[in-house]
Amino acid sequence: MRSTVPGWIAALFALAMIAGCDKPQPTAATPPPPQAQIDAAEIIFVGGDIVTIIDKQPSAEALAVRGGKIVAIGARSDVEKAHKGASTQVVDLGGKTLMPSFIDAHSHYINALSVASQAKLYAPPAGPGKDVESIVAALKQFAADRKIPKGEMIMAYGYDDTVMPNGRLLNRDDLDKAFPDNPVRVDHVSMHGAVLNSLALKKYGIDAKTKTPAGGIIVRKPGTNEPYGLVMETAFMTVFEQTPPLTPEQEIEGTKAAHRMYAEAGITTAHEGATHLAALQTIKRAADAGAHSIDVVAFPFVTDLEKILAEFPVDQWGKYNQRFKIGGVKITIDGSPQGRTAAFTSPYLTGGPGGEKNWKGELFAPQEVINEGLKKVYGLGVPVTFHVNGDAAIDSLIRAHEFAAADDPTKDRNVTAIHAQFTRKDQIPLYVKYKIRPSFYTLHTYYFAEAHIKNRGKAQAMYISPMRDAIDAGLRPTNHTDAVVAPLDQMFMLWSAVNRISRADVEIGPDQRVTPLEGLKAMTIWAAEQYGEQASKGSLEIGKLADLVILDKNPLTVDKMAIKDIRVVETIKEGKTIYRAP
Repeated sequence: MRSTVPGWIAALFALAMIAGCDKPQPTAATPPPPQAQIDAAEIIFVGGDIVTIIDKQPSAEALAVRGGKIVAIGARSDVEKAHKGASTQVVDLGGKTLMPSFIDAHSHYINALSVASQAKLYAPPAGPGKDVESIVAALKQFAADRKIPKGEMIMAYGYDDTVMPNGRLLNRDDLDKAFPDNPVRVDHVSMHGAVLNSLALKKYGIDAKTKTPAGGIIVRKPGTNEPYGLVMETAFMTVFEQTPPLTPEQEIEGTKAAHRMYAEAGITTAHEGATHLAALQTIKRAADAGAHSIDVVAFPFVTDLEKILAEFPVDQWGKYNQRFKIGGVKITIDGSPQGRTAAFTSPYLTGGPGGEKNWKGELFAPQEVINEGLKKVYGLGVPVTFHVNGDAAIDSLIRAHEFAAADDPTKDRNVTAIHAQFTRKDQIPLYVKYKIRPSFYTLHTYYFAEAHIKNRGKAQAMYISPMRDAIDAGLRPTNHTDAVVAPLDQMFMLWSAVNRISRADVEIGPDQRVTPLEGLKAMTIWAAEQYGEQASKGSLEIGKLADLVILDKNPLTVDKMAIKDIRVVETIKEGKTIYRAP
């Protein structure tokens, strides 16, 4: 039987069915829109003070690292939202402080490869060398512990004659009596000399007939022409150059030990500040063998320049290969103020190290030679560092610059005055004018202030390393330990710049104190500028290397006298931990 539904109702029903075909069907749920892509970091640091060193963003709540570089820094919520993925490691600092790792503005890295096999004789509190008897006892213990056989050289470092009581200094006879069958070499704390016993003097060819070279010191036994043990400066060069080379195994092991020593101090870029060709070859071999965990920048001696250029062409300088690069050239103009071989415009109050009268110290070479040496370096277009301690040596640097840069003396040539300790006030405007960066040595306000007061007088000693005046003049100075002259201890170095307190608990030039942040800049971003690496190191900014250090306290917020007690918890090179405190 046919349907009796009216035709108009059937037509409406058909239209409704057709219209319904354009709507989502209830049998399949609509998928949600895709979430924004997470740019996942490998590590995000949170939960502590993050010190950036950058004035415009001095602190942050979080920092993200990927591929060895910083990819984000800022508020924790923002950093985690954009960079926290499923595999991201979130590191809770637990209230500790994260900041850029330290950049070593000047030390003697190559010595760190060998000091593991030498006796440490620093004066207290850094070592046992409080007097001659203590030094000899420490040497005997070292020789016994190492079972050093007869005839083998015994080497030590850190001898500080300025603290010896009653002026009783270590000499050849002391070492002969204790070690009649071994050559003994005890390096002076300045690294500009050594005390040798008779067998060592013979080994190095120094005797009564040896003439003292220009710019050198050979202390003679009273009433004779016999060497009494101490040789310094140019007279020490022949000794230094005869230091036995390391075996291939010792090179690798020494390199690893040296890198641990720097990393323990929170340093990820080390400075080799006075490099002969043989030392450059050693560093390169170790780097090529993959032994470098930190960056090493070497500055070879100008006296070795021709030999070095023949093997290391200048077009290879200034760029890292296996964490090693040649950064420029080193020129040494004078010696050590505590060793009384630095060059001054006025006499030492205590005479020379060999009893010389009216002694001002000496330049290591005639001014004309220094002038021509610098002109040659400027011609290569590479950075240069000058060892200058006394004010006469700084005058010599300025004269050499005016000669070698006569065409444009105010052009920035990346010149650094290493130590620059006894800078006069009138020399600071010339640093500014000629764009010479001082790299100060504020640790002398602690270790050697009393010696400087005795040797140079109170007024001059109070003005050593005038960092405050340099910064106020617009300079961006760096600060350094000169290790192994002083131990690698970046927090103690910062403490010395901020407080300027001597070993005898005396204020040394309090008007030259700097703020903790200024002191940190001299160890990070300003040190990066010294190497032309400010685009990749020295501060916590996006795109820079994740070269980081974690400290147990914040140097910017602790009591200033407590800065020296801050400890390195962890050191990170390009996102990888290379040291973690036990």
